[in-house]
Amino acid sequence: MGKRRAGRGTALPWQKASLLLGCAGMLLGAVPARALAQHSAEPGELDPSAPLDPLPDLGVDWPDMEQPDAQPIEPLPGEMVQPSPERTTTVDDAAATRRYRWTLTGLEDIEAEELIRKGFDERSTLEQDDDEPANAAQLDRRAKADAELLLELLRSQGYYDASVEPRIELAGSELLVEMTAEPGPRYRFESVDLPGLAAAAGGEAEALRSAFAVKAGDPVIAQRVIDAGIALQVALGERGFATAKVGQQDIVIDHEEQVARLVLPVTPGPIARFGQISVTGQPPFSSRHIQTIARFDPGDRFEQSEVNDLRRALIATGLVSSVEVETVPRNDGELIDLAVKLEPAPMRTIAGELGYGSGEGVRAEASWQHRNFFNPEGALTVRGVVGMQEQLAAVSVRRNNWLRRDQVLNLQALASHVDRKAYEARTASLSAGFERQSNFIWQKKWTWSLGAELVATDERDTIEATGEPRRRTFFIGALPGSLGYDGSDDLLDPTTGFRLTGRLSPELSLQGGTFAYARAQVDASAYRPIGDRVVAAGRIRLGSILGARRDDIAPSRRFYAGGGGSVRGYGYQRIGPRDIDNVPIGGRSLAEFSLEARIRLNAFGGNLGIVPFIDGGTLSTTATPDFSKWQIGAGIGARYYSSFGPIRIDVGTPLNPQPGDGRVAVVVSLGQAF
Repeated sequence: MGKRRAGRGTALPWQKASLLLGCAGMLLGAVPARALAQHSAEPGELDPSAPLDPLPDLGVDWPDMEQPDAQPIEPLPGEMVQPSPERTTTVDDAAATRRYRWTLTGLEDIEAEELIRKGFDERSTLEQDDDEPANAAQLDRRAKADAELLLELLRSQGYYDASVEPRIELAGSELLVEMTAEPGPRYRFESVDLPGLAAAAGGEAEALRSAFAVKAGDPVIAQRVIDAGIALQVALGERGFATAKVGQQDIVIDHEEQVARLVLPVTPGPIARFGQISVTGQPPFSSRHIQTIARFDPGDRFEQSEVNDLRRALIATGLVSSVEVETVPRNDGELIDLAVKLEPAPMRTIAGELGYGSGEGVRAEASWQHRNFFNPEGALTVRGVVGMQEQLAAVSVRRNNWLRRDQVLNLQALASHVDRKAYEARTASLSAGFERQSNFIWQKKWTWSLGAELVATDERDTIEATGEPRRRTFFIGALPGSLGYDGSDDLLDPTTGFRLTGRLSPELSLQGGTFAYARAQVDASAYRPIGDRVVAAGRIRLGSILGARRDDIAPSRRFYAGGGGSVRGYGYQRIGPRDIDNVPIGGRSLAEFSLEARIRLNAFGGNLGIVPFIDGGTLSTTATPDFSKWQIGAGIGARYYSSFGPIRIDVGTPLNPQPGDGRVAVVVSLGQAF
């Protein structure tokens, strides 16, 4: 008596029951009293030749085709109202299309007004078609459909006694549709019971109960119940209950008491631990390599998120197009084995890159890569560069997830020719190193690298005092290393946080004798949002070469400043000391800074931005920078925020140029400047 079982299952079928009842009510409401009386007569009493009944709901009689003139009609009962006694409406008027407007009242004092109005506006036929004229019959159908929609939305927010009355008026030359809602009281849960949850092992019952956010006293909101059920299932998986089952929800609506009761049975099962991994499919990764990629070890407590992470990490190798990871319980669910099935992705890639920078000219790069030339994840890459100032050929081997996840082994052999204003170098080198890298799946706080390099280079530069060219050959051994901290929120487009990276490369040089020195550099950057669409960003760079004179160091190993990744507005390597012929000679120390405002515009769906900036740099031949000789550049950039990162174009000008500096410098590249 007065109680109704709302339904079972996470889809909350009590809404469906209400919708069916509402639809039935709408169909009954669409039949006028006379039609009901006629249908209730005995079959033998029906007269096929009797005149047709009035149009349902509209109160409009069928026209007499023998009458030459249209006759006035009565007002639409309960729906169509004349604006004044003096005015009448003809059949032709009722059939004619008019502009209309609509209003919705009665929701002003309820808690869920904003959500209901938003849902109504998104699905309302009156709203969707309000720019198209309609006649009274069309508006009547739309108003009734929207009334049912509004009732459904009100019930989804706990207003089970709601009613909605649509009304249509003729107001001047247009029609007015008034939707008046009476929400009634909001039903709340009298009790929320999760039988079986108390049996959860390890004292986890209380934490799991808190994951189900719906409690007694809360309003009966459909989406909250669905979300709470999903959250409980996730929490069970995260706390080791790999075989847990959440049953069908049972909700009873009590209309007399205006409350609801919810019962959701739970079977937690035992707390499980990870077992063994088996692999099938292509590429032929071993179980050992999959275990290297996983963030868990056998015996660790089961967490569903780590299974999902393993799936994403396998896709991120670029060698796998799809992954199926099946959990296989054993030992009564206390151990969970993982059966991994791989589907291969294309192994080979041809890539190209084209860029331009003032002072560097046009540069084109192409590469061919086989990403599993050495199984597992041993990528072979052949790369070539052709540019106005650079030519290069290189072969490299890169082993991802080497010994541990996101640790990379690199081997490379290259030959290059670089012709800059400051120097010309013909170089051959062999290098090896390993690094712990950051990526989009797991942006790490700490990254590092360590390597070794052997270089033979024949280089031309000039004598500072006379400008006379000279050519020397250097043999260099280096042990470069780096350590970085990333506290930003995004790899390619950070908006908050900071980054700090230090680099140190002890080097031994053989040229007219043997000597050692060390190259050190520190980079720091910070990002701070100002409002919703502006990010203030800044960076500093400090570098020094200790242990050798500038003139003894190979020109390609010195510090330079200027260009798109340094001080914008100046040409590449154009900042710092120069020889008698105004040619840059490089330095032993540098200091740089950059400040910019990254302003995102509303144009193109918010994917376009502008970036005013100011950069500065100083380069010295001594081991410490000379902070009295800053060179400043300023300008503005454009950003297009694509799905793979921002594309940038920066146009800058030097504020205190040296002789020979251009008035404008342009840089085009992928990613933010820093």
